Amino acid sequence: MSLLAELRRRKVFRVAIAYLAGSWLLIQIAETLLPVYGFGDAAIRASVAVLAIGFIPVVMLSWIFQFTSHGIVRQSDVDREDQAAEDTTRSSDDVILAVLPFDNLSTDPETQFFSDGVCEEIIQRLSRGADLKLIGRTSSFQFRGERKADAARSLNCSHVLDGSIRRASERVRINAHLVEASSGTTLWSDRYDRSLDDIFAVQDDLSESIANALNHAFSSFSTQVADTEVYDLYLRASLKSYAPDELRTNIGLLEAATQREPDFTEAWARLAYLRSWLQFYEPFATRAASAEQINRDAENALSRDSENVDALVAKLFVMPPFGKFIEADAMLERVRQAPGKGDGKKYVGWFMRNFGHVRESLAEDERSYVSDPLDPMCANTVALARMAAGRIEEAVPVYEDLMARIPDMSFPYASLLRAKALLEDWAGVDELLKLSNERPLREFEDGLSFIRAKRNPTPGNIANWWRKLESQVEKWGFVDISRLVYAAHLGLTEQTHLMAENVRLGPVGTDDDIMGPDGYRTSLLFQVCMPEIRNDPRFIRLCARLGLVEYWNATGKWPDCVDEVPYDFRAACKQAGSIPKEAVGF
Repeated sequence: MSLLAELRRRKVFRVAIAYLAGSWLLIQIAETLLPVYGFGDAAIRASVAVLAIGFIPVVMLSWIFQFTSHGIVRQSDVDREDQAAEDTTRSSDDVILAVLPFDNLSTDPETQFFSDGVCEEIIQRLSRGADLKLIGRTSSFQFRGERKADAARSLNCSHVLDGSIRRASERVRINAHLVEASSGTTLWSDRYDRSLDDIFAVQDDLSESIANALNHAFSSFSTQVADTEVYDLYLRASLKSYAPDELRTNIGLLEAATQREPDFTEAWARLAYLRSWLQFYEPFATRAASAEQINRDAENALSRDSENVDALVAKLFVMPPFGKFIEADAMLERVRQAPGKGDGKKYVGWFMRNFGHVRESLAEDERSYVSDPLDPMCANTVALARMAAGRIEEAVPVYEDLMARIPDMSFPYASLLRAKALLEDWAGVDELLKLSNERPLREFEDGLSFIRAKRNPTPGNIANWWRKLESQVEKWGFVDISRLVYAAHLGLTEQTHLMAENVRLGPVGTDDDIMGPDGYRTSLLFQVCMPEIRNDPRFIRLCARLGLVEYWNATGKWPDCVDEVPYDFRAACKQAGSIPKEAVGF
């Protein structure tokens, strides 16, 4: 977050203006009343001096403290759920733009990728080059043909940009118009009939016109690519899903594009980003080599554009799941401060939970969800954030909607099962368990045994669950953090911490290693509804081995649970500072 944005968030400007206004009023009163009671100009000057001197400490205090419904509290303790509610509530004056997919009027329907790609680039230009609030691509692109009439109402946006594209041979014609949603008034329209080589200038011209119509300045930042065939390769590689096969296909397109146009910044960034997603499904034994390649690709982009979101997120994703939290936090801050949208920004909140910052992560995920409500990954991350914050009832309808819209997705089903179990909605759990043979769960398969043990928590069932875990740990040579959280939640806190002290916490480089973006991450340690593992003081030793204690001690960015556990969390972290970290090893 930039300094200006942070000053606004902490309401420093508001306090400063209020203080100056109040001081001016007091001076007017002093000039009127003091002479009446026999005080001269010296008293008035002294009053002015005192008020002037008081300005600095008042501003400093407004940085440190904030007035809330709970009284005066430190800024660091402000409930970010309240902040999220404030940030996600749209006022009537907010400008929120939805860029709809332009109609493809070309004779070749295969050129739809070009039409969609141009609109996607316009979204990026406006979100970054004009600092506008935009609805995300996934949501706005749901509205095509006759559905466009419903876009403004469904997306809760104030303005809509729509149009058409006709591509023929080496020419492109773009018609576009900007409409104010509430009145239906067309604020701007234009037609561009240019050579295909001019497509970048057209995108910049169109974006600048939109920005001007909405009273925003615009500055161009994008690469100008001479070879239009290379630009086609880049547009075809637009991310539509995270399926490994699709990732590999798009990576091949981008490799060809960067080979032919080595200065194509956006292609390098997208290549790094897609590679970083693919490596989540690669064996840990090969990830070091993958990380080197991803970092090289990302640096190729960042050397030309230091604020490219996709490249920054790629470098964040290749960091190990634990052990380097200080470095990960620094990279995460670069992502947060980078202008524009970028696909990777939707994962900021998801990543923050690994540090124990559950409430702040919820605020981030709620903002992402509001700006792209039909994006399945935004929906998933906000539902996970609500669950982590203890607002499980609010997560359930999001998962249910995802299952209805995208039946083949495994993560909403697995997460909904866990949500129903935590709510003790056993009828709902039983209904979902009936579907377990029909749905591919991939890396979520092992969670079913925890659900079944919690569904029927007899001593025998829990003992059987624990024996199975012990057998798996003996075979694997490691334990995943999530299983430790589950074990403690089932009442096995003593056994959990004994196991954690005596086994490896990360991957071992075999086929038994856990794949996927959540593998070996620490976010589950901080779930509000599963506090058992945190309430034992040995939790600090576990966190020290993971590198979290080093991070908290060094940065002072304490987790939300710091004042919730039944022991002195900060003092325990100071004492545990010498415990060596465990290396991930891959």
